[in-house]
Amino acid sequence: MTATLAPDDAGIAEAARLLRQGELVAFPTETVYGLGGDARSDHAVARIFEAKGRPSFNPLIVHLPDLAAVEAVAIVGPVARDLALAFWPGPLTLVLPLREDAGVSPLVTAGLSTVAVRVPEHPLAQRLLRAFGGPVAAPSANPSGRVSPTRAAHVLEGLSGRIAAVLDGGSCAVGLESTIVLADPDTNSHPVLLRPGGLPLEALEAALGRPLGMAGDAGKPTSPGQLASHYAPEAGVRLDAVTARPGEVLVGFGPVRGALSLSESGDLVEAAARLFQTLREADRLAGPAGHIAFAPVPERGLGRAINDRLRRAAAPRG
Repeated sequence: MTATLAPDDAGIAEAARLLRQGELVAFPTETVYGLGGDARSDHAVARIFEAKGRPSFNPLIVHLPDLAAVEAVAIVGPVARDLALAFWPGPLTLVLPLREDAGVSPLVTAGLSTVAVRVPEHPLAQRLLRAFGGPVAAPSANPSGRVSPTRAAHVLEGLSGRIAAVLDGGSCAVGLESTIVLADPDTNSHPVLLRPGGLPLEALEAALGRPLGMAGDAGKPTSPGQLASHYAPEAGVRLDAVTARPGEVLVGFGPVRGALSLSESGDLVEAAARLFQTLREADRLAGPAGHIAFAPVPERGLGRAINDRLRRAAAPRG
């Protein structure tokens, strides 16, 4: 049963307690309601994908209360800092290099070296983030492919029974998802608009004093994780294996036993939570000249996302 929490001190305290326990809590921002989970917990983040029925491990936006908190998880270059000072708190998400000691689950970043971060303006979101005291991963609080929610009732229509609670903060003022800008120090001379949203392009360009690059421009990234072999380890990868060939590290699932396992019980949430860490560990055991074999994973629920990433890891490398 999903609880509806009042926008008062007691409601915020309960929402923060649930987040600390690894539960999922929807909360309002100025854009739309976000589906929040502890960004440091593999299991909590895997449950976000499960609750939404999200078809793949797309990178998630990490919500933080201020720029100082952002700097604990991401490297903020000069252009990113200018944008942050101009538009935070507010409906702007910046894609920045992830700090090595950030402590963020690799499921949040889809195993990439960048992280999407935002400082929301909504006072209830601010109070919750400060009460929780850590990074909160939060995509929109709706089933994947459905209309984004701008009221608590919208959240309950799609996610009731799938999440622990929704913090009711009334209607969202902006009603559009945040604008996303890639502002990596390596591309600071030409930051790139990855997604239009609640912050107009004109405002961004006025603050920068120059045009933004557009996703899809020649030589510009379109979105994280699009390359087919992006998730490839050093070792070669074989899929749908039930036994190991000579020289292979077998990663099991369910009844298929191996040197490692995504989930011995066949739990897809556990498998999703362990995917990137297990891939790294198998790569370490195999060595750069070795091979990794993965047991079959069902093509249902989170299994679709797991298989998507495994197919990318096994794709031919050009």
